[in-house]
Amino acid sequence: MNKRIVTQLSYEIMGCAIRVHRELGPGLLESIYKHCMLHEMELNGFSVYHEQFIPIFYRGVEMSAKLRADMVVNDLVVVEIKAVETILPIHEAQLHTYMKLLKVPQGLLINFNTENISRSGKPIVNEIFRSLPD
Repeated sequence: MNKRIVTQLSYEIMGCAIRVHRELGPGLLESIYKHCMLHEMELNGFSVYHEQFIPIFYRGVEMSAKLRADMVVNDLVVVEIKAVETILPIHEAQLHTYMKLLKVPQGLLINFNTENISRSGKPIVNEIFRSLPD
């Protein structure tokens, strides 16, 4: 595993998002984009966990709270899909937390409510990514 592999995977995931967006355009519900992205990524051979449960531990005890990530691709990238007017700092914080709890090196925040989805994808890395070899 290295930074190049993780970065390439995010690039390919973004390619799937571009294909979905070209076909559907902006203005639909987030859930529609999630299902179409899942289908597109599976067509492209990715291993995707959809609505991945994230265990929450507090003071050594697993909480019964249910937290879910939109998608985890190849156990390396958490994909958080939005269909909102503007990406807010809380959306980025949410993705950072998912990455930390799932112990994956990269996250990808994609907003489908845009005319140009190429500019809406935001890769986010953490210490796990920074510790990977080039």
